[in-house]
Amino acid sequence: MRFLPNPYYVEGMRPLSGNDAPVRDYVMGFETAQVFAEKLEDMIRFLIPNYISEGKHQLIISIGCTGGKHRSVTLANELYRRLSNAKDYGIRIEHRDLEKDAIRKRNLEVEGCHSQAR
Repeated sequence: MRFLPNPYYVEGMRPLSGNDAPVRDYVMGFETAQVFAEKLEDMIRFLIPNYISEGKHQLIISIGCTGGKHRSVTLANELYRRLSNAKDYGIRIEHRDLEKDAIRKRNLEVEGCHSQAR
């Protein structure tokens, strides 16, 4: 997703994620994001029946960006929204890195407490 502008550098969006409306609206406000989502949806809709006909039981799609918090979350949510009404297959979404930044900050805070206690 690094071909899209990064909300991380937009005032007020850094602490938000692609699950938040301001980030979603910012990312999806770019025509490139809309076109990409359409092309990705088209490709996935092509792949699913072909995977099924080959006896495959799952298709894992990964979408990444620099921090895994803004653009990739937005586009994964958009793809999920577009595909979730299908009745021929199940779909689930998982944002693997969404909490990565919070965990890192918590670890830094804990390390800071340990170094102050020494």
